[in-house]
Amino acid sequence: MVATNRKYVFDFDSTLTRVEALDVLAEMTLKDKSDKDEIVNKIQEITNLGIDGDISFTESLERRIKLLNAHKDDLEPLVDELRQKISKSIAANKEFFEKFSDDIYVISCGFKEFIDPIVEEYNIPSNRVYANTFKFDDEGSIIGFDEKNVLSQHNGKIECLRQMNLDGEVQVIGDGYSDYVMKEAGIADKFFAYTENVHREKAASKADHVTPNLDEFLFVNDLPRNISYPKNRIKILLLENVHPAALENLSKDGFSVELVKHSLPEEELIEKIKGVHVLGIRSKTQVTQKVLDAGNKLLVVGAFCIGTTQIDLEYARKKGVAVFNAPYSNTRSVVELAIGEIIMLMRSVFARSSEIHSGQWQKTAQGSREVRGKNLGIVGYGNIGKQLSILAEAIGMRVYYYDVEDKLSLGNAKKCSSLEDLLNVSDVVTLHVDDNKANNNFIGAREIKQMRDGAMLINLSRGFVVDIEALADALKSGKLGGAAIDVYPEEPRSNGEFYTALQGIPNVILTPHVGGSTEEAQRDIADFVPNKIMDYINSGNPVDAVNFPNIRLPKQQNAHRFLHIHKNVPGIMAKINEELATYELNILGQYLSTDSEVGYVITDVDKEYNKEVIKALRKIENTIKFRVLY
Repeated sequence: MVATNRKYVFDFDSTLTRVEALDVLAEMTLKDKSDKDEIVNKIQEITNLGIDGDISFTESLERRIKLLNAHKDDLEPLVDELRQKISKSIAANKEFFEKFSDDIYVISCGFKEFIDPIVEEYNIPSNRVYANTFKFDDEGSIIGFDEKNVLSQHNGKIECLRQMNLDGEVQVIGDGYSDYVMKEAGIADKFFAYTENVHREKAASKADHVTPNLDEFLFVNDLPRNISYPKNRIKILLLENVHPAALENLSKDGFSVELVKHSLPEEELIEKIKGVHVLGIRSKTQVTQKVLDAGNKLLVVGAFCIGTTQIDLEYARKKGVAVFNAPYSNTRSVVELAIGEIIMLMRSVFARSSEIHSGQWQKTAQGSREVRGKNLGIVGYGNIGKQLSILAEAIGMRVYYYDVEDKLSLGNAKKCSSLEDLLNVSDVVTLHVDDNKANNNFIGAREIKQMRDGAMLINLSRGFVVDIEALADALKSGKLGGAAIDVYPEEPRSNGEFYTALQGIPNVILTPHVGGSTEEAQRDIADFVPNKIMDYINSGNPVDAVNFPNIRLPKQQNAHRFLHIHKNVPGIMAKINEELATYELNILGQYLSTDSEVGYVITDVDKEYNKEVIKALRKIENTIKFRVLY
C-alpha cells in the first residue's frame, strides 16, 4: 500500500450514490398517493435548499421527514435500491476503498440506517461513518431524528470533522456547499466538488478541484484507479453537425465532447485539433498530413459516414491514429432511395410533376414503364449492392451484377464477367462502388456508349465515378432515358448555391448527397461509430478500424494493459518482451498483429509493476505510440 498521510472524507448522497436517499425513500413511500409527484418535488426542493446552505439543515431535515410518511420496514428495500444506485466511477474503483480503508471516512447528513450497509461493501466500517440517526415511534414509523447529533445542526459537518481531529492532509469529496464549508472553516485542506451525478455551481465555484468522476480525483492524487487516464481529460471534437446522439453517447461515457455544426478548412482545423484525442467528421472535412501532424494527442478519427477518402489513411496509420467509419449503418437508406429512383425514372414521375408545377396537364403513357420484368444492373456487389439486389428482385426485376471481386450471388442475381456485359444487358444501371481513386470516371463516354439506348443511370456512390459532361451529352442526345445523381465530383462545404451540367435536363433526379441521410441512418451511425471509438479508447481493441490491424483481447481483471504501436520492422516484439522481463513483469495476455507498415501489440501484465518499465517501452526504437490503458 502507498503511504499518503492523507485522510479522505466522502459525502454519501449524490457522491457515493447517484441519488439523494431521502428522495428515493419518498418515491417508495408515496407511490400510492395521488399527490405523490407534488410531495416528491417539494422534498427535492427542500433538499437542494439545505445542500446549498439557503436554509438551515435542521429545518431542511425536519421538513423532509414530515413529508416522507416512512416506516422502519421501508429501510431494507431502500438499501436494496441504493445498492443499484452506486455512482459509476465509485463502483469501478472498489480497489481504492479496499486498499485505503483506514484513511477513508464518510460524513453525511443522511442516516446511518441506510448508509452503513452500503459503505460496508466498500470496506468502510460503521465506526468511520458519521451520519444522523432516525427516531421511531412504537409502531416503527419514522417521526424524527436525533437532535443531539451534531450533524442534525446547521453546518454540522464542520463540528463533526473538528471533533474527529484527523491527522495529516484532509481532503473532502462531495457535491454540495455543505461539504465545502469544512474547507472554508479551515479544518479540511482541500475540497473536491464531485459532479458525476449533479453539478452544483455554488460548490463547484469554491472547489480546489472539480472532479467529474472518482477517476479524476484518484488521478490528481496519484492513487490506484481503474483506468490510467480519466475519461473527462480525453477531448473529443465532433464536426459537421453529426447526430446529437453521438455527443450523448460519448458524453455519457465520461468524455469531454465539443460539437461544431460545420466542417473546418485545413488551417482552422490545424489550430482546433491541438490537444484533441478523438476527431469525428463526416465527408467534407479533409484530414490531411498537416492536420495529422498538428494533432499532437490524436488517437482516433471517426468518420460518421461510409467513405474515408477525406482522410489520409496511410499517413494516419504511420502516426498511430486509428480510423473508424460506418460501413453498414446507412445501407438501407441508400437502397430505399435507389428503389424509389428506379420507379420514378421508369415512370417519368419527375417530368410529369414538373409539368403540373408549371401549370401543364400532360397525361400520357409514353415513356412510362413498369419496373417488373426489367433488367437491373448493379455495379459493386457489396453491402448496398446485395441488399438492393434482394429488394429489386422482390418487386419483379431481373438482377445482374458486376464486381471486381468474386462475390456470391443472392437470390436469382446473375454475375456478369465484365462491366461491358452488364451495361449491354441492363435497363437500369446503378453504381455502388467504393472510393478507390482508380474509379475516377469509371463511367465515361465509352461506357455510356455500351449501355442500351434509353437506359437509366443511377449514381449513389461517389461523385468522381461518373463523367458528368459525358452523362449530360448522353441525356440531351437521347442515348439515355434518364438519370438519378446524388453525388458530384465537387460538392460545396455548406448549404448554398450549386451548379451542375445536369440541371434542367428532363427526367433527371438531382439530390444533394442525401443517399444515407435519413433520421434512422444518422442515428445508427451515431451509435455505431462512437461504440467503435469507445471500444478502442477503453479497451484498446481496433476491431473494424480501416487502417489498423484488427485484433481483440478480452479485458482482464487485476491487470494492467499496455498498447504499443510501432513500425513493422524485425525484432520489436522481442525488445518489448525483453523490457518486460527486465522489470520482472508477468504477462497475462498478449496479442500482436501487423500489416505491411505497422505493428500493434496489446499486452496485459500483473497489477503491480515498476513504473520505470513505461519509460523503457516508450524509448524502444521505431515506437510510434505507447499508451497505458488501465
